[in-house]
Amino acid sequence: MSYIISGIQQIGIGIPDVEEAWKWYRCRFGMDVPIFREAAEAPFMIEYTGGKVQSRDAVLAINLRGGGGFEIWQYTSRKTVFPARPPILGDTGIFAARIKTDDPVVAHRFLVDYGATVLGDPAVGPDGEPTFFVRDPWGNLFQIVHSEEWFKTKGHPTGGPSGALIGVSDIEKSLSLYRDVLGFDTIEFDEEGSFADWSSLNGGGGRFRRMLLSRSERPSGPFAPMFGPSRIELVQALDRNPEKIFKDRFWGDGGFIHLCFDIQGMDELGEKLSSCGYPFTVDSGTPFDMGEAAGRFTYVEDNDGTLIEFVETKKLPVMKKWGWYLDLARRPQGKALPKFIINALGMSRVKGGCESVKG
Repeated sequence: MSYIISGIQQIGIGIPDVEEAWKWYRCRFGMDVPIFREAAEAPFMIEYTGGKVQSRDAVLAINLRGGGGFEIWQYTSRKTVFPARPPILGDTGIFAARIKTDDPVVAHRFLVDYGATVLGDPAVGPDGEPTFFVRDPWGNLFQIVHSEEWFKTKGHPTGGPSGALIGVSDIEKSLSLYRDVLGFDTIEFDEEGSFADWSSLNGGGGRFRRMLLSRSERPSGPFAPMFGPSRIELVQALDRNPEKIFKDRFWGDGGFIHLCFDIQGMDELGEKLSSCGYPFTVDSGTPFDMGEAAGRFTYVEDNDGTLIEFVETKKLPVMKKWGWYLDLARRPQGKALPKFIINALGMSRVKGGCESVKG
């Protein structure tokens, strides 16, 4: 048995008010299906929370059209701390989440109509596809990118996250994690210079090396049909020394706190990571229980300290009202769930309320 990376399960977002943020993400990005909601302490993350166990309230929500989810995360034991200055393109860490759409023009119009802060019109990137950026009320950036692969063909103008734009200090060194372990082994482009599609971003007029990576291996695993393929763009500033986006702050503070992959075969993944110089810095060990979901989670740091999470799910609620929970512990590795089971997650969808937030 080896390990399987099914896809991007979610991206973690630290915010000061989970209810307010979730409503914003439901209405703009269609993240309206809650997978779990829990208020509790986070003892396993003590290394990244100032040496003290902190309390939090969190919801993991998805868009059933396809893509990963948002883990919307709020401190309840302390005040959320934001960076001293807005991140500049090329700073190390997760600079933007990639959000999929089947029509960038329609998604652009929709987000403008709903009062989102849209940074300019769609512009063509080095991959030949139109793209644009959106900023949420807490300063987080989302890059809207075109996708042809969907779990559901109709619905919200966007899906969920399908990757991330990550600042690194040295792309070549970073490949030992993103390519050699995580399997992003296909270079979609590798360019140097200044780029028109970044002109609206803070620091976007600088000189960069940018590399867009995808996986040659098709996604497999229980939720792979929903996650779909993903891409990671590594960005290296060439004309300045970048700062760390989470410098002098805790995991869980304002911003993108981690990128999470859904996996099978945690022990085997751990062996591979250790052999490549990326040992687990956090390991829940015996399966964690979040009341409505259970499994095992781990974290590693990339070469610049950006946190990458892995989750091996063992139990997941489908219809809590009727006591229907998925037991994934004995499911054959790589086998996808039937589409009707994934669709059943939508029974818990949170509807309505978006008229009051329209632009």
